[in-house]
This record gives sequence, structure tokens and C-alpha cells, in this order.
Amino acid sequence: MSQKSVNAIKVLGVDAINKAKSGHPGVVMGAAPMAYSLFANHLRVNPKKENWINRDRFVLSAGHGSMLLYSLLHLSGFEDVSLEEIKNFRQWGSKTPGHPEFGHTKGVDATTGPLGQGVSTAVGMALAERYLAAKYNKEGYNLFDHYTYVICGDGDIMEGVASETASFAAIQKLNKLVVLYDSNDICLDGETKDAFSESVRKRYEAYGWNTILVEEGSNVDAISKAIEEAKKSDKPTLIEVKTIIGAGSPNKQGTNGVHGAPLGEEETALFRKEIGWEYDLFEIPTEVYADFKEKVANRGEAACKSWEKLYDDYKAKYPELASELEEVLSRKDIERLSKESFGFKNVGEAQATRNSSQDAINSIAAVLPTFFGGSADLSHSNMTFIKGEGLQDNENRVARNVQFGVREFGMATILNGLMLHGGVRVFGGTFFVFSDYLKAALRLSALQNLPVTYVFTHDSIAVGEDGPTHEPIEHLASLRTIPNTYVFRPADATEAQAAWYLSQKVNNKPTSLVLTRQNLPILENTSFEKVSKGAYVVYETSSDFDTILIATGSEVALAVDAARELEKEGSKVRVVSMPSVELFEEQSKEYKEELLPRSVRRRVSLEMGNTALWYKYVGLDGLAIGIDNFGASAPANKVIEEYGFTVAKVVERIKNEL
Repeated sequence: MSQKSVNAIKVLGVDAINKAKSGHPGVVMGAAPMAYSLFANHLRVNPKKENWINRDRFVLSAGHGSMLLYSLLHLSGFEDVSLEEIKNFRQWGSKTPGHPEFGHTKGVDATTGPLGQGVSTAVGMALAERYLAAKYNKEGYNLFDHYTYVICGDGDIMEGVASETASFAAIQKLNKLVVLYDSNDICLDGETKDAFSESVRKRYEAYGWNTILVEEGSNVDAISKAIEEAKKSDKPTLIEVKTIIGAGSPNKQGTNGVHGAPLGEEETALFRKEIGWEYDLFEIPTEVYADFKEKVANRGEAACKSWEKLYDDYKAKYPELASELEEVLSRKDIERLSKESFGFKNVGEAQATRNSSQDAINSIAAVLPTFFGGSADLSHSNMTFIKGEGLQDNENRVARNVQFGVREFGMATILNGLMLHGGVRVFGGTFFVFSDYLKAALRLSALQNLPVTYVFTHDSIAVGEDGPTHEPIEHLASLRTIPNTYVFRPADATEAQAAWYLSQKVNNKPTSLVLTRQNLPILENTSFEKVSKGAYVVYETSSDFDTILIATGSEVALAVDAARELEKEGSKVRVVSMPSVELFEEQSKEYKEELLPRSVRRRVSLEMGNTALWYKYVGLDGLAIGIDNFGASAPANKVIEEYGFTVAKVVERIKNEL
């Protein structure tokens, strides 16, 4: 029976890809036996309750092989992936897009496609399982006790981010992470030997992984035994499964010709004959559905019901813990957090917003029970350390500081995995200029609607002596172009803590906090509440103002001082702090007009970064004061002065250019 079910996975994939005239049949045909072995013998999922918290997670990191996953979900009984949706593969509005999309299709645990990110995201899932198990499990009540499984390919293994997170997983001894490596020696451009030649298993052994070799990738039983062996290890496990890409295609198997193009009608007929498949197009025999129902759906449903009984008993014995757990799983724990949770300093005091962020992190940690995070080896520069907590590792599983190491990209993918798992709130930090290293993962945070908080410090040329390699210029503009994100650049401690508060209230998008190293004065009119508007007035002496200055971050104080100087010469100035462009864009037309009335055309923006965005608000007849070239190395005050961010130089430019 297992061979017929394996063949059904292959044929569904081939038929759907042929119909779409687009897709990647090779991985479906080659990896079908390992996928079937995993689903039929090990994976615990309940198609009727696809979000059951103690289900096993499955990540198809080789997301281009999405029809492998859709075939499995369809045969297992996930209602989103009907046979009609299989036929609509890669079509507008279908539940079967070209690469799997979390939140779009029930049963898909992660959005994958950009190679390396799927296997790296899985590391975060495994970390979340371990953390929640340590925090909430009690003797006889293993509420969190599941595995994270991955199928990845050569491309995933070649990507650097997979190496970053493999090293991290080994250090953390994430033994409930099992990676099935579809090792077929073929990549898109040809044979993998032309691109990499190292022994992957030896490399992973060097990281500290358990490794297993399955020499015959079509042997379902051998693969199942390997998975069983992996589950007994005290380390993460890489199972290298030697497969043939496009297995069963007489003329294309074992070649890159079957990687990313449909088989076509003629070759498909030969393939069907080769595997003895005599059914019509998209026809699946009833015994295959019965096989999947018994081995996947019924087994998963029974496991789910058993867990629900366990949880009911847990609630009776540990009501307070159960109540807390339900709050964190539903994110209702945010109701515990309010403005009063934060400590505020007096107007006129000075503090770097990275330090204000540190205060906020510790205020939040005191209230939200599963809030934790870390930094890419910069926690004492990013100020991301939760006081009174040690480093999280295999011996200290509920500690709330994670040392991600110098792995910015890996850190961000792990954060995504933590949030995809659920039950935690997480953040990660690095210098703002290094946001480039992780932007691909931040983009997936946004695409998957994941409320990850990114802490980016050293936000401008005020970095000073470290020079242009460490001074972000284009980075604010770049982050602001990513859909479904919030970017905050707070002007002082008040705005910084408000930004943190708002980041925790968000449930459907990531937040980036862009923070200073240098001290900023706490301004008289900044408002915790008004930050939620994205922009608001912080200074104005006359209601009939004729000039508007718009600023963010450290430049807000500069704008206020410049306004006072302009007023001495007869101008009437309104200063607007715009900590979040995205939040401002969400406001009503009426609010936008009230804040930036169209009748006032004398407008100036102040921000130590790329000016492209600001013409939207100042117009072509306005003045965008920023930086459109790289920075320089010198003491911070000197760099700031040379780039024109002093009261005298700002006033001079406004007088001369407007």
C-alpha cells in the first residue's frame, strides 16, 4: 500500500504542474518516499484542528517543491487543499500558490521559498517548543512535547543562513529538530559538484549534530527507522537521504532538466507507465485516501484528543498556569501591559533611546511572562539584556536572554520560527546598518504577519568614528518600503517606550525600532499616547503658522531649536514629530490635513538619512534636509556638524532655499 501512496503523491504533483505549465516536479518525485514515511509513520497533525498547539511542525524548506506539500495535505484531509485547489496550482486566488504561504493555506506551518530560510525558521520552532515545555510542563503533564521536521534540499544547505542556524541549533542542543536532507546531487544549473563538494554530514557533525545516512531514498522503511533513531538523540539530527531527482521519469530523472519545468504530456505518459499508474488525470484511488486517513488523520486526531484530555486535567490541577498559558497563546496577555507599566523620566533629562529601549524591555519582561529575546552578539551595545535573567541554553531553558552570536540573518529567521510556533513574544537586536544582513528574513516576518520586534541601534552618522561602514544612510528608506511593517524612530525616552508598547499590541506585522547611541533630551511635548498617531505636533507658538518642520528621532530636538531661531526672524513655525510614517499613513484624511494643512507650503523635513521619502510630505517645492551620500569617520559631533545638522546650518538652509 505504501508504494501506491508514494506514487499518488508523485502523480498529483506532476499532474498539477503540467496543468499549470509551471512548477518543480523533480523534488516531488524524488522526495515523495521520505515525505510519505514522515507523514504516515511519525508526524502528529490533526487536519480537523490544524492549529493544535502540540502538533508536530513540518517545514518544506525546499519551498519550490510546494506540490509535494500540497499533495500531502490533500491526501491527509486538510480541507483547504481540495482536489479542485490542486488543479488550480499556481493560479490567481488559489490555496496552492507557487511557494507555500503560512496563513494562506491551512496546514502550512511556514512560508518558504527563499532557500535556507525554511530550515532556519524550523530552528526557532524547536526553540519555542523547548522553552514552553520547560516553562509550563509538569510531571505527568507534558503539554509541549512535539518535534519539528524539515525537508530541505541542496540549495538550502548551500545558503549561508542555514549554516548560521545549524551552528546555533547544535549549541542549544535542540534534539527535537529533525532535518531530512534530500540529497540528489542536482541543482538548477547542473550538478552540485560544480558548486560545492564538502561532505555535508561531516560539516554537520562538526557543528555538533547527530547525522544519519539513508542510501536508498525510495526505501520508506529505512527512512522511518532513521527518523526513529533521530528521535532518540540528544542532539539535532540531519538525515541525509540519497535520492534521484525526478525519480521515475525515464528521460529526465537524475538531471537538472526535471528541476524547474513540467514533464510535459509525452514524458508524463512514460513516467506513468514506468511506475504502473493506470488511473486518469487527477484520479486518486480510494485505498490511497484510506491509507492516509488511517495513518495520518485518524492517528493525529487521536493524539489531539488525548492531549485535550491531558490539558483538561492540567487546568484542574494547575489553574493559574493554565490561565496564563491561555493568555499567552491568544496574546491576551497584552491586557496586562499599559502606560503605567513603564517608568518615565523628567523633561530635560537626557538618555540615548537605546537605553530608553532597555528600560522598556525590562518593564515589559516584568509583565509579559513569555517575552524574551537577544542580540547578534551586541546585547550590551543594543541594550537588549533582560536584567536578572541568565542566558537561555539547554541547561537554563527558561532564561530570557538569547545569545544569537554574530548571526544577524540567522537570528531573524529563528525569531520568525519562534513566532510561527506561538506562545512567545520575541525581539532581536543589532546595529541598524546591519539590518541589511537580515532584511530577507524581516521581509518574511512581514509576509507571514509575524509580530517580531527588531531593535536597531546606532541609527545615524552620530556613530562617528566607526565611519561609513557603520553609519546607516539608506536603511530607513529601505525598511519603510517593505509592506506590512511598522518602523519607529523615536525622538526621546517617551516616544521610545510608546513604540515598544505599540509593538507588543500589534498582532499581524513586525516592528522595527530605530534607536540612537547618543543621548537625547526628553522633550516637553512628546506624548506616549500620540505616538499611536504616527505623527503629531511637538512645538508651535502660533496657530497661524507659515512653516512646518517634520522630523524624526534625534532630529526632533534639533527641529524645535531651529524653530525657535526662525521665529526670532519672523517665521511662525509648527514642528511635527513623525516617529512612524506607517502609522501616520493609517490615519484619517482629516487628521493628516489637520497636521499638515495643504495651505502651508513652506515645509522642511529633517532626518539623518536618505531623503527620497520626504518629498511626499514636503512636496517638490519643499526642502528635505538629509544625507544622500555615505558618512565619514570622525567624532560624532564633528560628523553631524559637517553634514549640516546644527541649528545654525539648518536655519541657514531654510532661509536660503525656501
